[in-house]
Amino acid sequence: MTTADETAEWPDRTRLPIPPYQKVGRIARTIAESDPIDWPQEVEAPEGAPNILLVMTDDVGFGACDVFGGPIPTPVYGRLAEQGLRYNRFHTTALCAPSRAALITGRNHHVAATGIISEFSTPFPGYHSIMSKSVGSIGEILGANGYGTAWFGKNHNVPDWLTTPAGPFNLWPMGLGFDYFYGFLGADAHQFRPAIYEGTVPIDPYLGREKDYHLDADLADHAISWIHTQKSVSPNKPFLAYYAPGTAHAPHHAPKEWVEKFAGQFDHGWDEQRRRTFERQKEMGVIPPDAVLNPTPESYRRWDDLDDDMKRVCARQMECYAAAIAHCDYQVGRVIDALEEMGQLQNTLVIYIQGDNGSSAEDPTGHGFTSEIGVLGNGVVDREDYMVENIDEFGGMWLQNHFSHGWAHAMNSPYQWDKKIASHLGGTRTSMVVAWPERIVSGGGLRSQFTHITDIVPTILEAAGLPMPVTINGIEQLPLNGASLSSTFDDEAAEEHHTTQYFEVIANQGIYHDGWMANTAPKRLPWVGMGPTTADPFADYEWELYDLRKDFTQSKNLAGEHPEKLEELKQLFLNEAKRNQVLPLDDRYIERVRPENRPQHNVGRSSFAYYPGTKRITEAMAPDMKNTSYRITATVTIPPGGAEGMLVAQGGWFAGNAFYILNGRPTYSYAKSHYPEHKYTIRAPETLTPGPHTLVVDFTYDGGAPGSGGTAIILVDGIEVASGRIDQTVPVIVSGTETLDIGEDSGTPVVRDYDVPFRFTGQLHKVVIDLLKGK
Repeated sequence: MTTADETAEWPDRTRLPIPPYQKVGRIARTIAESDPIDWPQEVEAPEGAPNILLVMTDDVGFGACDVFGGPIPTPVYGRLAEQGLRYNRFHTTALCAPSRAALITGRNHHVAATGIISEFSTPFPGYHSIMSKSVGSIGEILGANGYGTAWFGKNHNVPDWLTTPAGPFNLWPMGLGFDYFYGFLGADAHQFRPAIYEGTVPIDPYLGREKDYHLDADLADHAISWIHTQKSVSPNKPFLAYYAPGTAHAPHHAPKEWVEKFAGQFDHGWDEQRRRTFERQKEMGVIPPDAVLNPTPESYRRWDDLDDDMKRVCARQMECYAAAIAHCDYQVGRVIDALEEMGQLQNTLVIYIQGDNGSSAEDPTGHGFTSEIGVLGNGVVDREDYMVENIDEFGGMWLQNHFSHGWAHAMNSPYQWDKKIASHLGGTRTSMVVAWPERIVSGGGLRSQFTHITDIVPTILEAAGLPMPVTINGIEQLPLNGASLSSTFDDEAAEEHHTTQYFEVIANQGIYHDGWMANTAPKRLPWVGMGPTTADPFADYEWELYDLRKDFTQSKNLAGEHPEKLEELKQLFLNEAKRNQVLPLDDRYIERVRPENRPQHNVGRSSFAYYPGTKRITEAMAPDMKNTSYRITATVTIPPGGAEGMLVAQGGWFAGNAFYILNGRPTYSYAKSHYPEHKYTIRAPETLTPGPHTLVVDFTYDGGAPGSGGTAIILVDGIEVASGRIDQTVPVIVSGTETLDIGEDSGTPVVRDYDVPFRFTGQLHKVVIDLLKGK
């Protein structure tokens, strides 16, 4: 409690949290002898401080949306652009979690310990993914200054080994200063069966709504409900709503009726689309008249190389991607409409970023894929005949579809390269619209100052009339790396404040300074996960030089003409790398996921006991049943009349295993992938009698290369009742989104013999998983 005797000026917004203020006069033995006193005064936001709606989509390139010349209609994005401003030189880090860390902290991603996604983190200070409390989030700052704060959608800033229901929760949204969280943790979500948390409580919001549920609509519902509550209870209290849908990261899921709207619209292919987008961008003026369309790298697949069947499949993939973005934009529009209906839009600063990085070209074949876990994680090779036969399943819940790298490159028009390639604009430059009707009065403008994702926090703070705090909870704060964009709100020719910015992801290096850009040429294509690596990427990579003042699209390499300038900028990059925790440079990618390179949280533990109600155990914290023998033991009591349901499940349709009782018979199902030849089921011939039973699955691994097969035996009360071969197993990863659950299954089923949640109807006492390494 701060009293009048302790400070003459309250509140001190440089040191958070701000204690309540109370003026205390004479306090005597009796009330009659004491001075009158008011209730303690809680801190409030500065008078007139705006609401903040911060929207950022996922994997959407500069040339995807019609507002910036692309083929995908985004009328809400366009409506805000007409009311506000378009930014055509806005930059991200080129990768998901790093961009998100920079967005909410205002610091460079390595400063926020997020030089890579947490699943690939390393122990070095810039890469371990454990964000320090010295880089307080915008949620902490605004919340401590009288704002209501909420986060909806994606949070990819919790290390994967901390995403468990047992915590710790200090890096979850509510540990980062947000009052409310409704969304998912990790890189992506199944849009029809997502693993959602409300606060820190796991929920399955699709249950009872399986036929029409979609996550993007659900996020909008919850955002609108939360805003309604905020303004109903405290109408003068401003809010921060951070709205981060997982769209359009794979899987590219959209309601079927939205996919059908785009039927036939992409039959011309990605090479023609890239050209069309470039011409439209020039016509619209979002790129200069002298801008150059960069040629597509020779290593990228050409549309005309596909046969007619695969052209149909690839066109369908793009229809799904377009539908996902258009549908997502519609849901953002519902939030905007709600604000307008409430009379709140006028004083709401809306920052709408299309893409945390460029579109993803992580497809290795050139014809897209049907499962990111299968293809990218476990080496499954998509069969073209399967893709053709299942063309109508694209966009739906039984595929994790991702489009061809050719489509990604078209969505990143007119730039070189794509997501992950931080050295080039196709990876880093996305589009942004800022609208604030009360403040930005001349709408429809275009701003071409160099801007960066770290500029968002300082922009919000200036809009709210708040300083950057010196300390939060007693911890001294590191300085912001970004600069406010507010000077551009009124002045098209405003001075550029962000004059120097380094870039680095997976040793793709770049440095922008006063209009010049020096950067390395990528040694690894966007879809290549492993090798080759180099000992010293700074010295060993080829460097390029561009004058972006005259070359908007980074198309003319001037390294040979200005070697002295290149050397100057290379040294500047090295200085910035040292200052921002970028070193050591590391061009490993999938190699970082190997067990010997990851945190080990179950060292020495080979037996895992679980009890009913335990769910959402992530793979990083679950028993590792890959490439080893194991035993699953469940003790149950079957009631008179029988029972069925799940005993234990890990993963789901795209990879996983499940031990359950179906029609009274113990059953074990295993999936290396979603392909029918990768599904295995072993089932006891007889139903269980009422009473207590010990049920066991004993899996003996053949040994050999990762992903080899084995034999599974089901035992009931110590007696073998069924056995069968599992010829192929999961070699690397079960799931990035689906988890280990006890007594039920969530998300997608491992096989379609049952559906989630398939809760066990008998009495489940305990499940024990024993890892039998070396057996």
